[in-house]
Amino acid sequence: MNRRALARDGRTFSAKQRTFAPWVALAIASTTACSELPLAMGDENSIVATVSPELWAEIEPLLVPALERTVFTVRDEKTFTVTHADPTDEDWGKLRLLRQQLVVGTAGDPWVADALAEAGDGKPASGVMQVQDVWARRQSVTALVLEDEAEAAEFVAAQAAGVAALLDSQYRAWAVSKMFVTGRNEELTQALREQAGFGLVVPTVYEHEVALDSVHVFRNDNPDPSELIRQVAVTWRSPMPPPPVDGESLLEWRAQLVEAHYDFPQVAKLDRVSAVPTSEFYTVRAVWENPPDAFPAAGPFILRAHVCPSQNRMYLLDAWLYAPGKEKYEYMIQLEEILNSFSCGGAE
Repeated sequence: MNRRALARDGRTFSAKQRTFAPWVALAIASTTACSELPLAMGDENSIVATVSPELWAEIEPLLVPALERTVFTVRDEKTFTVTHADPTDEDWGKLRLLRQQLVVGTAGDPWVADALAEAGDGKPASGVMQVQDVWARRQSVTALVLEDEAEAAEFVAAQAAGVAALLDSQYRAWAVSKMFVTGRNEELTQALREQAGFGLVVPTVYEHEVALDSVHVFRNDNPDPSELIRQVAVTWRSPMPPPPVDGESLLEWRAQLVEAHYDFPQVAKLDRVSAVPTSEFYTVRAVWENPPDAFPAAGPFILRAHVCPSQNRMYLLDAWLYAPGKEKYEYMIQLEEILNSFSCGGAE
């Protein structure tokens, strides 16, 4: 990877599995004629909300803000996008083939009845239910089943946050599963524990380079570094720097790491920095960008400090992303998963 490379581009559930929680009756089913269904289309984070126009006008202000929660990457980015579909419209026949479906109505509404039919014995009289493969294969349908439309606003207001959390957790599981589709590099993880004194789990497609025995760089720039780069660097200082750990000192440390070991310069933008200390580590989230006189490029990064007293080391983990013109939430979930796999100490 070099400057010219940048310059070129200026949880799934098994069939019939059911899980119940206090606020939701969750029924997962698979159609008996699944092979006859078309394959679902669309993105995992694009939700088609099938609701009658009259009911949608009432519940949209309650439901959409909960589902379209934003996260900051290089800008505020929606975790999901919601598109309303009128079930009486002729285009609904196509929209219901998209991958992520949300239906709202009573058990007597045909678009809800289809989902209830797939749930079989697990169907609730009212509540929240999730079913697989209703109108298409590899499709997820979340149903908000109303007992009475007159109480729709109260019901949706009570369930919106839970539904949003459910869908987000499933999306995060999907993103992690997608990242590891090539497998986990367990051989590398074991070698790191034995030779470097720390553990980290990365997909097999990530390349690993070592500099000065204390700077480890893991990078995936497939399919093309001008389109997508995911990189994690791990380094440490020993003896440990004196406390306290603070965001400013970590950003200075990152700047030194970038200058000495990265293929192109990065400058941290400090106009929107998130610094969060926890009992296990200290995390800084911000945006990097190229210097003003260089090719305009930017992306988010997650900087994390781990203190390991048994080794007398403070580790610095730097995960950054370059994905111009792409939604970044999926990739940031994946990078965070790699950071969460970090462990102090060598092989037992």
